[in-house]
Amino acid sequence: MTAQLDAPHDLVGIGIGPCNLSLAALAHGLPHQGAGELATAFYDQRRDFRWHPGLLIDGATLQVPFLADLVTLADPASPWSFLNYLKHKERLFPFYFAERFHIQRAEYDAYCRWVAGRLPGLHFGHQVDAVRWNPERDLFEVDFTQLDAGGEAEALGRTYTRNLALGIGTAPYVPEPLRPLADAPTVPVIHSSAYLDNRQRILGADHVTVIGSGQSGAEVFLDLLRSRPAGRERLTWLARTPSFAPMEYSKLGLEHFTPDYTRYFHALPEPVRDRLVPAQWQLHKGIDADTIAAIHDELYRRTLDGGWPDAVLTPGVSVRTAGRVATTKVELHLEHTDQDTRSRLTTDAVVLATGYKERPLTRLLAGLDPYLRKDSSGRPRIDDRHRMHLDPTVTGSIFVQNGERHTHGVGAPDLGLAAWRSAAILNTLTGKEPYPQPARTAFTTFGLEQREHTRPQPAGELLPLVEHP
Repeated sequence: MTAQLDAPHDLVGIGIGPCNLSLAALAHGLPHQGAGELATAFYDQRRDFRWHPGLLIDGATLQVPFLADLVTLADPASPWSFLNYLKHKERLFPFYFAERFHIQRAEYDAYCRWVAGRLPGLHFGHQVDAVRWNPERDLFEVDFTQLDAGGEAEALGRTYTRNLALGIGTAPYVPEPLRPLADAPTVPVIHSSAYLDNRQRILGADHVTVIGSGQSGAEVFLDLLRSRPAGRERLTWLARTPSFAPMEYSKLGLEHFTPDYTRYFHALPEPVRDRLVPAQWQLHKGIDADTIAAIHDELYRRTLDGGWPDAVLTPGVSVRTAGRVATTKVELHLEHTDQDTRSRLTTDAVVLATGYKERPLTRLLAGLDPYLRKDSSGRPRIDDRHRMHLDPTVTGSIFVQNGERHTHGVGAPDLGLAAWRSAAILNTLTGKEPYPQPARTAFTTFGLEQREHTRPQPAGELLPLVEHP
């Protein structure tokens, strides 16, 4: 192993998605507690930055405004802002006249790649293999493998750091009944994250089934609908949810994605947090209202000459089991929750818009397991500054990015909170406040304040003793 014995880093980030890219951008140029700048390094096994490349469908937009870039909500004057990217690309005036608050996903991806290509200290093609605590040096050891262009091991290395930031993100989730089929080469059963890579193959299938009621499922269904001839669409869209529901996008509803709500959620008891997260699915798993309208408009347009499009949209349905029919078709065994009925559907291709799950940290942090403090469900305990609870003998910190939904709520993966969280991490790391945080971010008060609310009473007036439920 080639060990890097240079001065240890102040911070090493593992994974370079939008969250850690935000952290790297805001850390760039910050002064160290001693002399010089904060020493950082970030590692990712991919060859370069890519943000959900399989879902950069033409016309698909972000579900957050462009202000939710990597830095603006923490530092609007940062050189790494989306507006500065437009300026460098000489596109600022066209964007101004376009009057777009929600940019296309492909543009967000291009912006992030622009930042990633210019920031120093980002190491792509480096797979982190293990992390350990070295008590003799009071440092974390990070072992990595440098990969060649083909993804094969090229060299081994080790670096040392005082602190870590985990931003390994999420992985596509494939339901158990469909996992064997997803690996079969003869029938296309693919996760929506790989949709564009398989789009031509999917379009060539006689009948296509989309499974999943969220934004990705809606975008895939709309793209397929627009690409298939009227009267011969041969599309089925299934969902477990009771309806193809719109995402909660009211202004007060969006305040669930503020630092105020994050702090409120973190202070709740663990059982309450666990109950709230699945109940809040419509805050982040619904469908953008414009996408729902576009689907309805496209379906309606196909009725103008009489008849109905050959498209079936059925919510409230779960896939019990699935299997292959011969070598070219898939048979889905379905169950309708409300009707308590079962049926079968034969299809030629399946797109699984079944979401993502946080990547487990167990393998990566196996060497640190004796130092980790966990909750009653075996998950890492994470404090209000996004740090894992560690044994007191560990002097460094492990910060968590987009892996703390169980402690910080539905806003954990939201792009709109990435810059705020990165700023909070850097404030903690430096022991200063290079990025001052707002004292209040929501009109909603989440919970009762722990004090008596009184109002002045006229002299001599008695307050009634009323017990409120």
